[in-house]
Amino acid sequence: MCLGCHNIPGYQASFPEVHRVPMIAGQTPAYIESALGAYKSGERKHPTMRGVADQLSEQDIKDIAAHYGKLGGTATVAEKASREPSAQVAALLQKAACVSCHGANFSKPIAPNYPKIGGQHKDYLYVALRAYKQENNPAVGRNNGIMGGIAKQFSNAELKAMADYISSLDGDLKTVPDSRFHH
Repeated sequence: MCLGCHNIPGYQASFPEVHRVPMIAGQTPAYIESALGAYKSGERKHPTMRGVADQLSEQDIKDIAAHYGKLGGTATVAEKASREPSAQVAALLQKAACVSCHGANFSKPIAPNYPKIGGQHKDYLYVALRAYKQENNPAVGRNNGIMGGIAKQFSNAELKAMADYISSLDGDLKTVPDSRFHH
């Protein structure tokens, strides 16, 4: 079921909100396992992903995570971000302390279960950041104390500005088309 969304370049989710599905090829396997576990437990409230994750065994999750981790190829991302943010965005990123977990280039997280976010689709990053601000919504939201505390400090416009910058960077993430799909 993963292939039907994550292996189609430019594919957009339409519920509960329209955005490009995240690029997961090249993501760390531990993060993919963590994300699928959060969907399965309900910590992340995306209905489609919750339905998919509920059907997966622990071994399925490990296998999927290993598969997508290997698809990233051998791209080497520099230690420093590929472009500098504007002064406004730099101040927002510093206030959020993003680099303390995601790395100076947003592609070398300090722990394997933290996501690489450099180069990720900006609309997905924005939706994900806003999801940490949601409370008591059955279809949208992410329960993570650290990210919730960070995201709630910012307006949606500020979250969008950060997402726009982070998405513009070089990163390891990509969408790898499957030969069974026409493109």
